[in-house]
Amino acid sequence: MFGLPRDDPFGGCRCEPVPGGSPCCLSHEVPMSLRAAFRAPRTSSLRNRAAVLAAGVGVAAVVGSGVASATTSSAAAWVDPVKKYTLSATFNQAGGMWAAKHSGQDFAVPSGTDVVAAHDGTVVKAGGNGAGDGPAYGNAIVIKHASGQYSQYAHLSRVDVRIGQTVKTGQHIGRSGNTGNSTGPHLHFEIRTTPNYGSAVDPVAFLRAKGLKV
Repeated sequence: MFGLPRDDPFGGCRCEPVPGGSPCCLSHEVPMSLRAAFRAPRTSSLRNRAAVLAAGVGVAAVVGSGVASATTSSAAAWVDPVKKYTLSATFNQAGGMWAAKHSGQDFAVPSGTDVVAAHDGTVVKAGGNGAGDGPAYGNAIVIKHASGQYSQYAHLSRVDVRIGQTVKTGQHIGRSGNTGNSTGPHLHFEIRTTPNYGSAVDPVAFLRAKGLKV
């Protein structure tokens, strides 16, 4: 709530209350000529203050006959690519499963789990054979983001987007699965600096830097 200023003739008392007496700022103590003189600027001031308050909290407020609106222009935040997961094989983990070290983060989820775009972007790869990155990835998707990063989603049971399609943060893009070089149902997730294999960075560190509690 916003308050009236102390120097407003109708907003605050300048006199001291008298014990046993009546309040000192009753409307009849102000001459009608002064009330009329202050009414227009006071009304305009209140409208301006309401508009500023509305903008500050990011809402639209109707003030008199005018409307003050405020919208959030920032893009939606990054999100986890799946929900209700358990982290399994980690980035850079060594093992016989991989030709080198593990290039992403595995999210253990049942086959058929909804997979979503971690951020706004455009699909640049989609399909079988790792979408061009090799059969080990199974069915895969790669999304290019405006920030310059690429996100990859692999071992999918279904690919529900096409190359060139624009996707929004949290939008459904496919279903998790067990295709390619996989020993159990999960989502293999990568953050890359290019659309191709070999440019991955630590996806968990990346998402945590975006404010997620992975």
